[in-house]
Amino acid sequence: MNTEITDIEAIEQVVAAVERTQRAKDVEGFLALFHPDALWTTAHGKVLIGRDAIAEFTRAVLPHASWDGEVTYEAVHTQFLRPGVAAVKVRQVYHSAQGDTEGAPLYVMSRREDGTWLLHACQNTEVRVDR
Repeated sequence: MNTEITDIEAIEQVVAAVERTQRAKDVEGFLALFHPDALWTTAHGKVLIGRDAIAEFTRAVLPHASWDGEVTYEAVHTQFLRPGVAAVKVRQVYHSAQGDTEGAPLYVMSRREDGTWLLHACQNTEVRVDR
């Protein structure tokens, strides 16, 4: 069995779970995707260190988030930095009646001994289009 393909599929499933939990405003499902020592930087530059800080922010923000469309996430490039550690470039698109807007997250993910991939260090970046 090719472990790399299995890992890529598992990583893509985590990205799909980010999409699913964001759409459903599923705070606990979203938080379950993070390593306990995770680092998360929001698109607006807020730095959250550790799952507890990520949880506090997510519990305050996600249930009240409102958008008039839907969001999609796609893993567009995965680069293995070493076995069990991958950098994943994600294309995040908010689809709305006013038009689409994009984010360009970078997820550094780590694989646990049981094979589960978790978000470990993440940076979300808003994509600005000059018009």
